[in-house]
Amino acid sequence: MRVCHVITRLIVGGAQENTIASVLGLREQGGFHVSLIAGPTTGPEGSLEPRVAGIPGLLVLEPALVRPVHPWKDLLGWRRLTSHFRRLRPDLVHTHSGKAGILGRFAARSARVPLVVHGIHGPSFGPWQGTAANRLFTTAERRAARCTTHFVTVADAMKEQYLAAGIGRPEQFTRIFSGFDLNPYLQATNAPAVRSALGLEAEDLVIGKIARLFRLKGHDDLLDAAPAIVRACPRARFLLVGDGLWRDRLETRARGLGLERHFVFSGLRPPEEIPTLVGVMDVLVHLSRREGLARALPQAMAAGKPVVSWDCDGAREVCREDETGFLLHPGDVAGLVDVLTRLAGDAGLRARLGGRGRALVRESFSVERMVAELAGLYHRLAAAAGMEP
Repeated sequence: MRVCHVITRLIVGGAQENTIASVLGLREQGGFHVSLIAGPTTGPEGSLEPRVAGIPGLLVLEPALVRPVHPWKDLLGWRRLTSHFRRLRPDLVHTHSGKAGILGRFAARSARVPLVVHGIHGPSFGPWQGTAANRLFTTAERRAARCTTHFVTVADAMKEQYLAAGIGRPEQFTRIFSGFDLNPYLQATNAPAVRSALGLEAEDLVIGKIARLFRLKGHDDLLDAAPAIVRACPRARFLLVGDGLWRDRLETRARGLGLERHFVFSGLRPPEEIPTLVGVMDVLVHLSRREGLARALPQAMAAGKPVVSWDCDGAREVCREDETGFLLHPGDVAGLVDVLTRLAGDAGLRARLGGRGRALVRESFSVERMVAELAGLYHRLAAAAGMEP
């Protein structure tokens, strides 16, 4: 089966890691000829292009596929994607992310691609943006749904949100958790050398957060809670992994609170370093207001760490109250202070929650399981369409 994945850009991020893992895993499965089309990777978030750029015949970079709304480039992007599909002649196109998801599905219909799958890694509409933007994106998603054979979601929450918005039918959705290589996380340790390199001491209680330093990621919520947490636990340190346009602003705010010694900004780190950083965390917080199901949650759980999250999108599907961590209403800073202070003072509670989280992730989040479920879905869709194997 000829399969073509399409994504807007290959920055360092969960959707991009998922897409690359899927593409490489399908190539190893046998029976699939896989290609990947991506737009230019720009910005401070880093690039995953080197992971696939050296593989012959895999990656096609399309300059007209850009993230911002740009009428001329979007029209050109649609035409170029249509041309790519006519040249590659895929049996199935699998799109990811907002812009590639819309243009890619319309282009696949124009090129008469038999099967079109769209991966929903996070909502493109919601209360975090204005009415006009929501109307625009919801309308675009409804129209693109007309040329979509099936949707793959990383969490059931995405299915519920899209159906509530009048997008798709229930039987068109399949949840496939975003799998990853579990072993580095299962083997992660609280390495003294790593702590020392980050300026952390053995007695520090490390509260970690992995996210781009940007809006909607919840760093301000953590800064709001930090003074009270430090008063209750003077050894609390906050390890922020990632980079972005808000770094200077967040560093300035930490200094303004007199907490610069308690905040460690690690900067952008390649994905292969994340297990080592998670290993030195005692707790992971995830405070994003928009996320399908952040990979940081199951990754921390695989390392045996308790998690604390805002109850947004798919977080509740892994962050289970007093079982693997604590789930809070978005913006509940007082609740955040309470649970982080409680975890800071109770090593037994951290161990219990971390152990249960590790068991859950072992069962559901391996990259092998994700690829096998994706391959099975492709075969079922092809069979339903009467296509030859």
